[in-house]
Amino acid sequence: MPSRQWDRILIAVACCVVTLTLWSLCAWQLIIKFHTEITENVVPPCFCHNGGICQDGACVCPDEWIGLLCDIANFCEASTYTYNNSEGDIKNLTFERIIVGKYGSSNEKCEPHTANGNSSIAIRLCSRNGIIPTLEEPSVQNCNENLDSLASQVETADSSAVLEIAKTTQILTAMPDQLTTQNISAAMDISVQILKKPNISDDPQASNTVVATVSQLLDAKETEFSSDLVNVTSRLTKTIEEFSLMSNITQTNIAVQSVPLMLNSSAILFLAQRDETPGNYQTTKLEIQKDATGLNDELSTEVQILLNITSNSKRAGFVLYQNDKLFQSKTYLSHSNFSKQIVSGNIDGGTASGVEIAFNPKYNTSKFLLHDYACVFWDYALNDWNTAGCTKERGQFLRCKCNHTTHFAVLMAFKINYKYAKPLECISYVGVGLSIAGLVITILFQIFTRKTRKSSVTWMLVSLCSSMLTFNIIFISGIENQNARNLSSNTSGYEQQYSTYYTTNNTLLKSDMVDPPGDSWCMAVAVLLHYFLLATFMWTALNCAQLYLLLIRAMKPLPGNFIVTMSAIGWGIPAVVVAVTLGATYREGKALNYRQEEFCWLAALDQDQNFSTEKPMLWSFLLPVALILLFNIIIFIKIIVSVIWKENKDLTRNKKDSLMGKITSTISVVVVLGITWTTGYFMLINQEETSLVFSYVFCILNATQGIQICILYTFRSPIFRKKVSKMSSAWKVPEISVYLHSQIYHVSKLQPVKHFRETFRSFETENISFSTFSDSY
Repeated sequence: MPSRQWDRILIAVACCVVTLTLWSLCAWQLIIKFHTEITENVVPPCFCHNGGICQDGACVCPDEWIGLLCDIANFCEASTYTYNNSEGDIKNLTFERIIVGKYGSSNEKCEPHTANGNSSIAIRLCSRNGIIPTLEEPSVQNCNENLDSLASQVETADSSAVLEIAKTTQILTAMPDQLTTQNISAAMDISVQILKKPNISDDPQASNTVVATVSQLLDAKETEFSSDLVNVTSRLTKTIEEFSLMSNITQTNIAVQSVPLMLNSSAILFLAQRDETPGNYQTTKLEIQKDATGLNDELSTEVQILLNITSNSKRAGFVLYQNDKLFQSKTYLSHSNFSKQIVSGNIDGGTASGVEIAFNPKYNTSKFLLHDYACVFWDYALNDWNTAGCTKERGQFLRCKCNHTTHFAVLMAFKINYKYAKPLECISYVGVGLSIAGLVITILFQIFTRKTRKSSVTWMLVSLCSSMLTFNIIFISGIENQNARNLSSNTSGYEQQYSTYYTTNNTLLKSDMVDPPGDSWCMAVAVLLHYFLLATFMWTALNCAQLYLLLIRAMKPLPGNFIVTMSAIGWGIPAVVVAVTLGATYREGKALNYRQEEFCWLAALDQDQNFSTEKPMLWSFLLPVALILLFNIIIFIKIIVSVIWKENKDLTRNKKDSLMGKITSTISVVVVLGITWTTGYFMLINQEETSLVFSYVFCILNATQGIQICILYTFRSPIFRKKVSKMSSAWKVPEISVYLHSQIYHVSKLQPVKHFRETFRSFETENISFSTFSDSY
């Protein structure tokens, strides 16, 4: 068998061994992955209806549906109600679907010329009678009255007028998301005046209507609760606290409870518990226990407050707010939508030696971890939260002990539960390791065989290999975030929620979100990876441009200062992109605007783990790389059509050899132009199995890009084989030249044959490399 055939067989065997090894590792990793997923505690699937989302084996239902499978209606259907207006005319009021516990507004509006022009004429409550949603009678407003005019009438209004004012106020605040700061202020003022009316507790309809209005105000936009409302909110909360001694009213966002005390009462416990009966709609059960011995340890308890009474008292009152919109802090900033419950206890005619409070907040433990909390009370003198007289207590839930009895809360600070990247898999280590070795060999070969090849070092290929080599070294040594070693993401939800790692110091928190510990090393790694990977792609584009000039425009010389210009572009443009990205995103203490926390790479996802177009991953990497790959693909198609696969009747080789040469040349161009990186974009497919397959394909093709370049552009060189044969007599590789084109073309009588042959040296054996395209550079 000719030595040339042995040469090809050896190369094919080597390539097959490497490929089979990598694909075997890939299959092994996939088997382990799926086997682990099967053998782990599998959460049974849930088949949610009506838009429900399955999370941790349970259905999370939209507001309109409840039940284990989101198959029980939690709304009242659209309805029509007929009534007689003030003029004695029969009118119809139409209402859309209304969620249980909410008020719906009529489609009919007040006339534009009235004081409440274009506002709904009536509202209607959807309540629940057992398990059946039921519509109550609509409340019709007076279109000639608005909140400002009503506020001016309350003080002199009699009991019957007060009820009408309360009803109209409730109607006008039935659409909380449309309320302005002025509307909220006027509605609060009306509520305060009505609740301060003598014997208002004796009018249950009026008092219920006022508390319902306050509940609606707590659904208004957070941004509308500005500093201008500080005085009116303080008056409202103080008034509700006094009112709590006289009445029992429960609404969606606020509960007011009162209880008489015996002369010998020593302690009283107020608690709110979730109704977690399977299949039932979610509700909160309020309970008051006299002479309680301590706090309740049941997990279903949301919030509880224990008053230790030291003197005879007549009554005790409690208020529970489901959010903190009436308590706008200037110190504690809230960036999340976590519900922050506020509880208050009040004793009439007595004192308390101390107050014990426990909160059991519910939040998504798969996304967030509770970092710390503070026990606080609302200080009316400061109009802000204060920690004086409050301490943290060890035990179940988030427990506090205070010397005050009014408006308590726990301010919580969360941190995102980052799913840190697992250590690199064997495929990555083997592939990147082979690439590093191959790139080192290729760079050294280009440098030390300069005299043997009688040509200068191929700067373009060396630059490409150098940037790729640096990227691989940094990737394999620094891609993992060091914070992953310090923080465990495998803590169970119960341990996360009730663990005792919080600080014992009860200091006022500044924010409800805490960034992970700063890691300058990870930031540096992300910047370097960003730069050298962009540089790698830029050099593939420059190699592509050079290849086009040498093959397609062979008759025209390369521009002057070609190497200097290419170097400035190849190393300079990536530096500009990285610098602009850092300048636009990085801020002191906000490193995650630029990089990810899971591993040291560009930020791509928002707080909800969705791909964000505002993150630098898109506009500083994916888009530039996509443009480069598009350019490379266009030039690649041009080259294979016009040069490599172009029909040439003058070829003297047999058809088989010609086909082999064309395939080898095509693969060589694909590898050095980085076209295999296009598979990375398929990883963005929002389908787990498909994305996983492309992830492994992408890993194999690109983690081994360095060794592929080494095989195709170094190992196949006759000079390399000659050097190896001299070093090892045991394995002697014949010095064979494999020609893709064996002819010498005489294009012009005025041009020496030798010069033209040198231009097309790339078609000779040594010269499937770009080094031969630029031997004169």
